Amino acid sequence: MNERTAWERLQLIRNPARPTVRDYIPRIFTEFFELHGDRLFGDDGALLGGIGRLDGTPVTVLAQVKGRNLAENKAANFAMPHPEGYRKALRLAKQAEKFRRPVICLIDTPGAFCGIDAENRGQGEAIARNLAEFMQLRTPVVSVVLGEGGSGGALALGVCDALGMLENALYSVISPRGFASILWKDGSREKEACELLHMTAEDMLTLGVADGIIPEPAGGAHNDIDKISSALHEFLSIKIQENLRKDIDVLLEERYTKFRKIGAFRE
Repeated sequence: MNERTAWERLQLIRNPARPTVRDYIPRIFTEFFELHGDRLFGDDGALLGGIGRLDGTPVTVLAQVKGRNLAENKAANFAMPHPEGYRKALRLAKQAEKFRRPVICLIDTPGAFCGIDAENRGQGEAIARNLAEFMQLRTPVVSVVLGEGGSGGALALGVCDALGMLENALYSVISPRGFASILWKDGSREKEACELLHMTAEDMLTLGVADGIIPEPAGGAHNDIDKISSALHEFLSIKIQENLRKDIDVLLEERYTKFRKIGAFRE
């Protein structure tokens, strides 16, 4: 059992040595070909999309990009997509639907970019449209949270038939710093916020948000990239094949029911 606190996991997943999608994609997919642009404004380095094969099955891959150094992070806007990133993702998802390719989403973002330019170009609308369209996408969708899964920036790729999480990954309605900044007007209370958000993989499994936890090597994914890539490959292969065997209308009903069951309230 993973004894790390959410705060300890946050430090681990922000380790520059932790594998990114650029490590996983060549180890898991063959014949991968990257596609660019949203056909409306431009390309977004924070969101990588393309087509490839998973065990011979054609798939569309949508992945949020983290860098290993300052230059890579600047090119990827520190894994915070702009609206054109989400519109690129939706364009490729609709293409996948047309050609009956399953969609695989690899999530790793502290949240969508909240700058003025992004807001002017319709950040909220882009995320909301992805939520609506992915719920009705007539092809299997499998998502995995690799590290940070923050706010709507993550959920825009998180509407799926099966959600997996790496063992040390976190998934939450808002980043811990954002939580602390809004609730207490003090971003320095990020550590305290981590424990209140119930954001670990085990929490998500208990709450019915996640469908599986992918174990990491001792000390974290960066200690054995090939081993964690193999475990991720296995999870994706199993879930994709399970969902390909289902009638698409049954799959859509199950997807809808999955998200309708999430959450609780008191009167």
